Amino acid sequence: MKKIIAATKNKNKVIEFERILSPLGYKVLSQSDAGIELEVGETGETFEQNAYLKAAAIFQASGVAVIADDSGLEVDYIDKAPGVYSARFCGKDTPYSVKNAAILEKLKEAPEERRTARFVCAICYINPKGDVIKINKTCEGKIAHTQKGINGFGYDPIFIPVNGSKTTAEMNEQEKDAVSHRGKALRSLAEELELRLDF
Repeated sequence: MKKIIAATKNKNKVIEFERILSPLGYKVLSQSDAGIELEVGETGETFEQNAYLKAAAIFQASGVAVIADDSGLEVDYIDKAPGVYSARFCGKDTPYSVKNAAILEKLKEAPEERRTARFVCAICYINPKGDVIKINKTCEGKIAHTQKGINGFGYDPIFIPVNGSKTTAEMNEQEKDAVSHRGKALRSLAEELELRLDF
């Protein structure tokens, strides 16, 4: 199997990477698995910039294939916040139950048609030669009125994908992968990797 290091310390992301890429013959390692304890600052102004910063730093440290993503929630009613600051919203170490509650509070007066939101995922893949693939995908939807579901992570308990009735935290793995921003991005990456055999 081909080895890819996931440039993240988020175990949930590593699981999603592995779930989608392993059937294609890729073994996804976490930074810890690879013995890389590097903390890369998310100093970019866009998801794309942050994904590249993380991938490039881990590639420089390892010299093997690397995959990184930067993702977050954009809520239209609050000017697309938290956006690139999704992980740091209300404080980096604040539990997501509190972050989710804060967003629900900000939207308590929002009419239904203005609860639109999206998950955004930017993925950056660097192969062992240093060649780069960048992919951006979104999952459109709306913000629920309460936190629901125990699956998933992050803002999943308050996000309902378009044409759906369940939050992404109420979905099973297969349902979520089919519609999620990260699922879409990883499938697009997988297609690129299958087409570009030199990667």
